[in-house]
Amino acid sequence: MNFNMEEAIEVLERTPQTLEYFLSGLSDPWLQYNEGEGSWSVSEVIDHLIEGEKNNWIPRLEMILQEGESKPFPPFDRYSHLNKESERSIEQQLLEFKTIRIQNTTKLKELIKPELHLEWTGSHPAFGVVKVRELLSTWVVHDLTHIAQIVRVMSERYRADVGPWKEYLGILKTTK
Repeated sequence: MNFNMEEAIEVLERTPQTLEYFLSGLSDPWLQYNEGEGSWSVSEVIDHLIEGEKNNWIPRLEMILQEGESKPFPPFDRYSHLNKESERSIEQQLLEFKTIRIQNTTKLKELIKPELHLEWTGSHPAFGVVKVRELLSTWVVHDLTHIAQIVRVMSERYRADVGPWKEYLGILKTTK
């Protein structure tokens, strides 16, 4: 197993500042572009990350610590952010994400003692028994997945414009 609590927290704490540095001040065409029907824009990805901070990671962790496997987690609607109208700027979205993430990583440090809690189990509504270690690992990889998604969507916007160099740009080989 590679999971290490301190290393996981390193990524979780850096994600908001990484996104803030990369996305703040970009024009709307970068932030609103998507890869077609059923795909998300950069702005929608940030809203999804906010929803996860509010309704997924820490609430599920607390449920494992309090309920164990006796009660399954409430389902998390991965698409709920699409049902809300948002007129917020990217800076406002990123500030909300950063604020909630700071609260959540602080709470994570307070709740978890790696030598005690990592193998504790809870009940996922679709997967069945899951461990704290698996939930926390998923949280980290979820961040990395959406960072990669943001970069891929932004790259896709210039697909037709790179001309013959497309064959040398690996990120454009992974889509369409």
